[in-house]
Amino acid sequence: MFRIGAASRTLVTTLLLLPLAACGASGGKDDDKAGATAAGFPYTVTNCGVKTTFEQPPKRAVTLNQHATEILLALGLQDRMAGTAYLDDKIQPAYQKAYGSVRVLAREYPSREALLGADPDFVYGGYASAFDKGEGRDRDGLQKAGINTRLNIESCAGGPIGVDDLKTEITQVARIFGVPERGKKLIEREQQGLDSVAARLKGGKPVSVFVYDSGDSSAFTAGGQGLGNDIIRRAGGRNVFSDVHKSFADVSWERVIARKPDVVVIYDYGGTSVAAKRKRLLTDPALKDVPAIRHKRFAVLPLSSAVLGVRAADAVDDLAAQLHPEAK
Repeated sequence: MFRIGAASRTLVTTLLLLPLAACGASGGKDDDKAGATAAGFPYTVTNCGVKTTFEQPPKRAVTLNQHATEILLALGLQDRMAGTAYLDDKIQPAYQKAYGSVRVLAREYPSREALLGADPDFVYGGYASAFDKGEGRDRDGLQKAGINTRLNIESCAGGPIGVDDLKTEITQVARIFGVPERGKKLIEREQQGLDSVAARLKGGKPVSVFVYDSGDSSAFTAGGQGLGNDIIRRAGGRNVFSDVHKSFADVSWERVIARKPDVVVIYDYGGTSVAAKRKRLLTDPALKDVPAIRHKRFAVLPLSSAVLGVRAADAVDDLAAQLHPEAK
């Protein structure tokens, strides 16, 4: 009941990564020039407590954080991006050419001066830190400067966030840019990927999972409120800290030991390599009897795949293959 052809899995993954502009987005209600007309405007939306009315689609957008950047690239909107900043890892291969046409403002967050120097009419942030008031990038201040903004809804969710919330994020972003049909197509592709994984895992037994993001004296892990928890569930896992009512939290190693995870999922990002994290866990004598450590069962998920963006369905697919190799 776990079987699906490897070729089929590869095809689904490839289709998920194709930018919408490459999929013939023309012919729908929005044209292939990414909203050259302003049909359907003004458009008013409330995002993370900020109500904004868009009189026309943005023409000079700046994205801060990788998942915000990849959403616009997946919608084929690189021609209306004036700048981008802050990657956690490499842009996915399917978007590399489009990304290469966009000006990189800073390796991490740009200064206010650098941001304003790009002359944006819209700034789209992935994390709340993108709009740091102390750095002069707060949403209210940018609005006063005539710049509309949006924050990825995962960063202001009042409760658990899941892959289903990606529909809201993509729908609203596509609507802001006047390309709702592209948004629909992107959502359909994501859903196809999720359905494919669900079919091949049907009837399987979930494995218990501990997420290791970082930490030495304590473990920084994924709780039950963030997207990572839903990705694990859809990939045939059970997050041992799903009862923690936060997206991320510090937990003691004693609690990790007590919950006896079968698999450790390592989040890959930043300056500490996966190999270094793996070594830290394997060489800790206190963890030697944890099933995942004893049997050296590790899976890896890029951090940029564990946040609300267009990698979500592919992340479920990739993690499912690691947790249930028999289901490939």
